[in-house]
Amino acid sequence: MNERDGGDERLHRIAEDPRYQALVRLRSRISWTMSAIVVAIFFGYMLLVAFAGSFLGTPIGAMTTTIGIPIGLFVILSGIALTGIYVAIANRRFDIDATALLKDHGE
Repeated sequence: MNERDGGDERLHRIAEDPRYQALVRLRSRISWTMSAIVVAIFFGYMLLVAFAGSFLGTPIGAMTTTIGIPIGLFVILSGIALTGIYVAIANRRFDIDATALLKDHGE
């Protein structure tokens, strides 16, 4: 048995660990939920551009800035914020759990 076979066996044991499977499910659920939120925000904005362009062109009060500017800024900032939230969750939860699994399985 060479080193590669031992590594494959260790990976197989980790993949069968219920904690690893729970980690994969949680990570998948969070990433798909956040992706759906980003897609909904982006397509919502695109629908506003397509069907309510005059609304987006409405000035805010007596200013020259239109309503579309803060809404577009929200689209950009929400993507950045959701990325930051995912990174924070990954650093606090996923990385710690993955490290514990590797330690328990001989890494």
